[in-house]
Amino acid sequence: MAAIKEVKIQDESVTLGQFLKICDLISSGGEAKFFLRENEVFVNEEKEDRRGRKLYENDLVKINDEAFKVCR
Repeated sequence: MAAIKEVKIQDESVTLGQFLKICDLISSGGEAKFFLRENEVFVNEEKEDRRGRKLYENDLVKINDEAFKVCR
């Protein structure tokens, strides 16, 4: 697996759908549902398919072969 990429968020939390936009994996919020259906996404080692899932500082998000850490 490649190095873990740190992704900075402005607020205390962000939804998984917003996070996908911040990471430039989708271009609009409407794409989140489709993206989550078509890709394996894990949050802190648990499979996740809810675009509204809240992410907080230090959460680890794995998408296919990439890993991201939520930072503030």
